[in-house]
Amino acid sequence: MELHSSNQLTLSLATQDARRIIEQQKEERQFLYTQINILFVTNTALLSILALSKLLPVFNIFSAGEVILSLLNFTLLFNALIPRQFIITPNLENTDILAEYLSLSPEDYQVRMLVNLVEAYNNNKQPLNQISQSLSYAAVATWSIALIALMHMASVYFLPYTK
Repeated sequence: MELHSSNQLTLSLATQDARRIIEQQKEERQFLYTQINILFVTNTALLSILALSKLLPVFNIFSAGEVILSLLNFTLLFNALIPRQFIITPNLENTDILAEYLSLSPEDYQVRMLVNLVEAYNNNKQPLNQISQSLSYAAVATWSIALIALMHMASVYFLPYTK
């Protein structure tokens, strides 16, 4: 009896931990979407500054770099926003699965749910990694645009032959 209650407690703790990890994964997804919004606003502000300073319409190597990087950056951000299929398990729309789960003993049910939670975590990790990677590249592109814009402004205002 002692072994049975010990296994039950371990199983219960493992299930709680798995649910906590899934919740952290959801929070990470929300954080990534917040970063997407921040990068969209930052890129729009950079393009506005370039347009207002009238540096963008003047074609030179700097404006070409700014336009190309802006297009790349928005492409990366849209790629991060592409809807992805996140796994939720068990599928409650399938009544056969519900009947199967209800026929399980409490221990078997917890084991099955633990396996499902681990499967959901592993399957949802890849889309989150893809979003994170796109955001990392977009952040580098944003910094590159800002650096090129700064060099562009410096060349126009401090080097008279580039006007």
